[in-house]
Amino acid sequence: MNIPFVDLRAQHEELRAEIDAIFNQVIDDSAFIGGPLVESFEKNFASYCGVNHAVACASGTDALRLALMAAGVRPNEEVITAPLTFIATVEGITEIGAAPAFVDISGPTYTLSPERLEEFLHDRCRLGEDGRPVNLETGRMVAAVLPVHLYGLTADMAPILDLATKHGLQIVEDAAQAHGATYTFGSLEKKVGSLGKTAAFSFYPGKNLGAMGEGGAVTTNDNRLEHNMRIWRDHGQSERYIHISPDGWNSRLDALQCAILNLKLKKLDAWNDRRRKAAKWYRERLEDDERIVLPVESDGRKHVFHLFVVRLPNREKAREELAKRGIRVGLHYPIPLHLQKAYLDMGWKKGDFPESEAAAASILSLPIFPHITEEQVDYVCQSLKDIID
Repeated sequence: MNIPFVDLRAQHEELRAEIDAIFNQVIDDSAFIGGPLVESFEKNFASYCGVNHAVACASGTDALRLALMAAGVRPNEEVITAPLTFIATVEGITEIGAAPAFVDISGPTYTLSPERLEEFLHDRCRLGEDGRPVNLETGRMVAAVLPVHLYGLTADMAPILDLATKHGLQIVEDAAQAHGATYTFGSLEKKVGSLGKTAAFSFYPGKNLGAMGEGGAVTTNDNRLEHNMRIWRDHGQSERYIHISPDGWNSRLDALQCAILNLKLKKLDAWNDRRRKAAKWYRERLEDDERIVLPVESDGRKHVFHLFVVRLPNREKAREELAKRGIRVGLHYPIPLHLQKAYLDMGWKKGDFPESEAAAASILSLPIFPHITEEQVDYVCQSLKDIID
């Protein structure tokens, strides 16, 4: 049996007739940049996330950049985030001239640890003149916290928000892997994208809500921030050839991608439910094997399983043997960012963030997508049990 890591063809076959109609509509209209198709998606995605505004842009990385700029992060300030994430999280920080300050993850969830965050703010920072924390080691002002909703699970937002409020920090969500995931505050369930000042999404094809190319968006409730981001994403212009900001660049999401995303948005909750069902199949078949550490779903945090990540004692052997059996898997992510060559000059070393390092050394992403079958999950699980020591 050959099992892909992600089956995008099956997803698009489900919508083939509607997609064909969209292509024809876009060709007939020949309005490729901006216009009603973009506006419709932005309106619908904002409504889905439970916020006032969504600003579409060219990629998830650009969304992070826009979200951080809009939240008020400035050059030479620091943004706290976790080292176990895709590099785009930190690229969004460094592209605006700011710097990352890493805080370790909580091992079971792989998301930013509120306990480590509190320790960082209490033990490694002093109070600045404006009341915000200043990193004792670097002397830089800390401006924001960028929690990553990793693999489809929200960060533990209630204590993170409390700490941010106490220390005068903005919250910018990295929601690139968590479309439709929720966090519950008491009896109030809220979707990612509505938990911070701004939130950045990616619509890379393999995401839970994926375009047929690159794409991203920022969500916010703030009218002024929405206005600023629309100017920045379009060469700093308020109207054609009237440029009012030097911070602009070209980050427009084209009408075709927005039309496809609008179509897929109607399917997102159903597809997330299928992912959760597949995760349940995995859990039922693997939970009795003590050699395999399964993903957790903490109380009040609804997981949408962008990835189904397990931890194994012999990850590399399992990866090789699964490939021989026709099973494609992933590594998300094998080297935490503080140990990447790109950031060696920042002075971090092995042992600085042990939870992230331990996870990176043992995690393996198993196939999961809305159209995976129970038979396919059976085959993956039995093969995995046969392979690991």
